[in-house]
Amino acid sequence: MNPAVLSPTPPRAAAPAGWRTGAYFTARIAGLPLSTVDPLRCPTVCAWADDVLSLEQQLAADGEQLSHLLYELVNDNEDAAARRRLLTLRRQIFGNVLPAAPEPALAAVEQARPQALPAVRRWLQRRAQLARRYDEGRAIFAADVTRARAQLWRLADEPRLRGGLQLASPTLDEQLAAGAPPPPDAPANKRTRRVERSLLSYLYRTACKTSPFSTFTAVALGRFTEGASGFPITVGERWQRHVRLNVVLVARLADLISADPRRRGDLSVALSPGWRRDAERIRYVRHWVTAGDDSAAVSFDSVRDGLFFLRRSGVLDEVTALLQGRATMRCADLVDRLCAGMGAGRDDGEAYLSTLLRLGMLRLVGLDTDVHVADPMRALAATLAQLGRPWAAQLAGQLDEITELVDAYRHGDLAQRRELQHRLRSALRATMRSLGEHDPTLPQTLLYEDSRVAGDPVAVAAEPWQRLVGADLAAVERVLPAFDQNLPHRIMFHGFFLARFGVGGRCDDLLRLVEDFHDDLYDQYSSYTAGRRPFADDDSYTPEENWLGRPEMTALDQARQLFAARLAALAGADPQCAQLSLPADLLDEVGALLGQTNGGVHPQGHFVQLALRETDPLLVLNQSFGGVCFPFSRFTHCFDADTPSLAERLRAQAAEITPPGVVFAELTGGAATTNLNLHDRLTDYVIVCPAETSSAPPERQLTLDDLYLVHDPKTDRIVLRSTRLDREVIPVYLGYLVPMALPQIPRTLMLLSPASMVRLDVWRGVPAGAAADGVTTRPRLRAGNVVLSRRSWSVRVRDLPDAGDPGADPAAFLDWRRWQARHGIPEQVFATVYPADPAQLLTNPKPQYVDFGSPLSVQALRASLDGPHDRLVLRELLPAADELAAHGERGGHVSELAVETFRTEDRETP
Repeated sequence: MNPAVLSPTPPRAAAPAGWRTGAYFTARIAGLPLSTVDPLRCPTVCAWADDVLSLEQQLAADGEQLSHLLYELVNDNEDAAARRRLLTLRRQIFGNVLPAAPEPALAAVEQARPQALPAVRRWLQRRAQLARRYDEGRAIFAADVTRARAQLWRLADEPRLRGGLQLASPTLDEQLAAGAPPPPDAPANKRTRRVERSLLSYLYRTACKTSPFSTFTAVALGRFTEGASGFPITVGERWQRHVRLNVVLVARLADLISADPRRRGDLSVALSPGWRRDAERIRYVRHWVTAGDDSAAVSFDSVRDGLFFLRRSGVLDEVTALLQGRATMRCADLVDRLCAGMGAGRDDGEAYLSTLLRLGMLRLVGLDTDVHVADPMRALAATLAQLGRPWAAQLAGQLDEITELVDAYRHGDLAQRRELQHRLRSALRATMRSLGEHDPTLPQTLLYEDSRVAGDPVAVAAEPWQRLVGADLAAVERVLPAFDQNLPHRIMFHGFFLARFGVGGRCDDLLRLVEDFHDDLYDQYSSYTAGRRPFADDDSYTPEENWLGRPEMTALDQARQLFAARLAALAGADPQCAQLSLPADLLDEVGALLGQTNGGVHPQGHFVQLALRETDPLLVLNQSFGGVCFPFSRFTHCFDADTPSLAERLRAQAAEITPPGVVFAELTGGAATTNLNLHDRLTDYVIVCPAETSSAPPERQLTLDDLYLVHDPKTDRIVLRSTRLDREVIPVYLGYLVPMALPQIPRTLMLLSPASMVRLDVWRGVPAGAAADGVTTRPRLRAGNVVLSRRSWSVRVRDLPDAGDPGADPAAFLDWRRWQARHGIPEQVFATVYPADPAQLLTNPKPQYVDFGSPLSVQALRASLDGPHDRLVLRELLPAADELAAHGERGGHVSELAVETFRTEDRETP
């Protein structure tokens, strides 16, 4: 497609000064072309159903006219027998019932009004035709659905589908590998239907969605550059797979090593970073770790932290003095010194050391899982190999065997990968038993895999892209803070700092500030507002809790209400419209109320999809978030072999957009507890919180002792600064673990960062239109050529068709087809189920692809519905199949771009 497709008509306004898109993007590419699922559709059944519905509509329209006619004939007829026949015929036509013996009634019509007889005969003929079509439907349905089921089982052998299945659902993969597909004409039993629904769900995930996981979806690196061609993106067939062991396993092995005094004696021990000695106590930060649920498909060990105190004693002072002077010391040597100093036995010395380790005052060197380490298991094996002890060498050898199995998995075929998973599970259990774990348990997910499209970065012409996104996306970004769930929390921290230190105040003890903030205000505030929704079910607004009387909180309330009120007025002016455009002045007014929230640099990220239309290309905004490099962090390991690597490219870009006198510094949240947090180092500096360690060079580490907070009266900003660097520090979080799961200190420092959690629910607070049979609709909402919300249909489960199994019963499928046509719902949509019980509501329920042209798809939708009061929302497929921005050898792929934008402003450094 010509790059001119990115030039909307008429030309858009230019982007505002100081605003631009980043040089790089990632394209998330669905593993299979969208057309892969076309064979699962049942065109013959759909043609039959549409023919039946057309006949029903004709009969209903004709029947209404005939009902009035027959009413007149009944009233005008004095023959009692004829009146009864005419009245019975009228009731049958009104009820769409084919008379068993219509001749007497026809004779009565002919006698009463001969000219009406042809119309009645036509109705009876059509009704007879409808009866025949009903009867024919069962055979047509059975043949077409049998063909579709055979196609589903054929598609089960798609390598990219099966590659992802082996990690997402090993049980289903084993079932598919163990048995042959059922005979096409055999009736599906309960077990077969369950397998087919699961298979269909994963096939839709591979062809119709972009959720990066194994080979379901791959990522490709792209670059906006001058002189390049435009869209579509060319998708190469060669994909590279990158496999890593679940980091939870590394932590479990480290715990087993440290639990054995004999092995622990050969390890080095150090004081927990960030400790401080007071007159009577030692103050430090303690971490509490709660193991994740091994039965869950995705789990992680949760970590919380808090300020902790130990009363000083002679022994404790001796330990701190020893380690303060030497930095590290062998555990066995430390125990020897303790025993000699206390005159105690070996067991008492080991018990004392175990207590200090358990309380977090001491830590074992080399056992933490650093988020910036590419392969934590190899790092642990290297640490053990350096000890020079027989047990460590033996264990390092076992870990090397495990990493070899992981490497082999990356290159194996489907059968080899299946066998390697079994061998890996056995090897891990054997290793844990050798460390003293009698009944080892393993997480359900042993491996994490990401795929990338091999080759050089995709080049896209920068100038037409900038014209497409610039003015409209920049305008949308101004109102995004109204939907940011983090903004009220940042405002509360701002107010707390001013209340504690005053205008122009300064705080040098950040650890104490964090502790006081949580104890005095934030924990109670977070608990009180956890279940709060800005708009209630009746669309009334609930103001934010403004305990500190901050004007920014009041402005946020006003901005939300203004947006909802103006949008309600626009929607109410044309309730039947399919598409609604926000006026530019609304975005300006809301943006003016919100003001600037981040100071001089505003990095923003977006997940977007392009709908390539010749005259009106659209940019569909799926999700937005604040921060720098976040769209790329999880996938940096896939591009380490590139020259330059993705991490090097991003660090260079971050340096380019960093204002003078400012540095970006990453908050890691401590040791990695999930693979979603592993990534290359993307900022020049790292903030190392107490009780944390980092593999960054020492000169690139910023500790809390070096950092302080100061209020800048000119900009009314709370600024984090480094004493050593004499620069402002902007904290950045690059992990994919939700920030609320982070320990207390990094979670609090994130309130000083540009990070945001935008939930772009633009229709909250806007009354829905009148329901038709329980269905309410929302138009597509645009701001220029940026789509903020797809067209949607909402209905309670109780109002959906429920006449049987639409995958096995043609009458039930016909009911769904009739319901879809009555409400003007497109044939292909995405469906999201929102539980009526708030306790069951996920933060972001996952949508599923639904094709109303496929009985198997409608069957899967029906099976996913549970409570009658749950709400089903259907959203249009946008971009459509002929508007896709990524194409490979076999056709168009669904794709999603992760892009960054930057807006910089002049400011004075405080």
